[in-house]
Amino acid sequence: MLFTAHEITETVDMFLRYKLDIRAITLGVSLLDCGAASGTETRRRIREKLLRLAGPLAGVGREIETEYGIPIINKRLSVTPIALVAAASEDTDYTPYALLLDDVAGELGVDFVGGFSALVQKGFAGGDTRLIDSIPQALAATNRVCASVNAASTKSGINMDAVRRMGEVIKETAEKTADQDGLGCAKLVVFCNAPEDNPFMAGAFHGPGEGESCLNVGVSGPGVIRAALEAGRGASFDELAEIIKKTAFKITRMGELVGREAARRLGTPFGILDLSLAPTPEVGDSVARILEEMGLETAGTHGTTAALALLTDMVKKGGVMASARVGGFSGAFIPVSEDEGMAEAVRRGAIGLDKLEAMTSVCSVGLDMIALPGDTSAAAVAGIIADEMAIGMVNGKTTAVRVIPVPGKKAGDWAEFGGLLGRAPIMPVNPAGSEAFIRRGGRIPAPIHSFRN
Repeated sequence: MLFTAHEITETVDMFLRYKLDIRAITLGVSLLDCGAASGTETRRRIREKLLRLAGPLAGVGREIETEYGIPIINKRLSVTPIALVAAASEDTDYTPYALLLDDVAGELGVDFVGGFSALVQKGFAGGDTRLIDSIPQALAATNRVCASVNAASTKSGINMDAVRRMGEVIKETAEKTADQDGLGCAKLVVFCNAPEDNPFMAGAFHGPGEGESCLNVGVSGPGVIRAALEAGRGASFDELAEIIKKTAFKITRMGELVGREAARRLGTPFGILDLSLAPTPEVGDSVARILEEMGLETAGTHGTTAALALLTDMVKKGGVMASARVGGFSGAFIPVSEDEGMAEAVRRGAIGLDKLEAMTSVCSVGLDMIALPGDTSAAAVAGIIADEMAIGMVNGKTTAVRVIPVPGKKAGDWAEFGGLLGRAPIMPVNPAGSEAFIRRGGRIPAPIHSFRN
């Protein structure tokens, strides 16, 4: 017998009771061969290539869901950063590229497309500046397009000119989508050490070091981990670590099965499997509740960072035991609006920006889906970005900022984003200014331990 009755029941429970799913299958496509002097010709080539390579993506996802009974929540595309692709064209406004990507994604039945992106950790090229300037209008005019900017890295330091500009861009994007509580900012992320093979939005792009195409998979299962910990109440931390690791191993094996099968059917290489505990607003699908299951009265109290460090590390260890293709972020996300437990902790005053910043030193990404007062200045947003970039740079890890200054709302109000993006209480921001600091510009140098050869 291949599987015992217990193993079969356990797997069924993972899907039906504990909300295990494939959060995304993401087809990455290189557009480096699509650039032309004419923007019209560049966009024609992009459209033709995406329709040719990604045409079967949504159908393959549905087939696998039906055959294997495994939920696949999103089918997504990631493309070469558009700042690189469009740089040779005469275009000064890159919004038409976003409109094209949005249109193609709709035609293909794809939920999101990532790659309206620029890599500026060490400086700006012409295409980078034009893309960044186009972000507010591009995100306001599209539904499926996601944007990202890598503003720092451990090797290059922090581009503070990019940090300052992104503070302004986030404010402009919020204002252009004010009727949706600044929803455009939910599709925009600023990175340090951005991975080139990430299947999760809003930060997915097909890095210039990637091949012609590949299929990346993002797996999520906070409910499964929490259920496993419930069965181990009273256990020591050594025992908790083993429980998390073994559960992550099982989840990863399932994700690799789906990823390899989807890649085979699409005729493209299997890239990476990102095992990240990515929560949703649904009860029972929360990373915060996992931390509370470890013994915390509420997420955010003393001990939270230690609990999150244990969780993130054991998820990674379980993943790499199960697959040689673990990549992307892999670990635990701590978005506020997308995690009902995190949102509740913020509402109760147990978590503030300072505590979230501390938690990002050990989680898999950073400050994620945080609603700020609408009158938060661009300099304050840039200061938040700079702090998070510093954590990533010094620790040699990926960090990111996805914050939403909600027009017309103040601390204590609620922002409503809908769907997987959820809802969140508006968090207060330190009232002391950082304008003079942000105005300095230039680059914060890379840390001494970056010099390795």
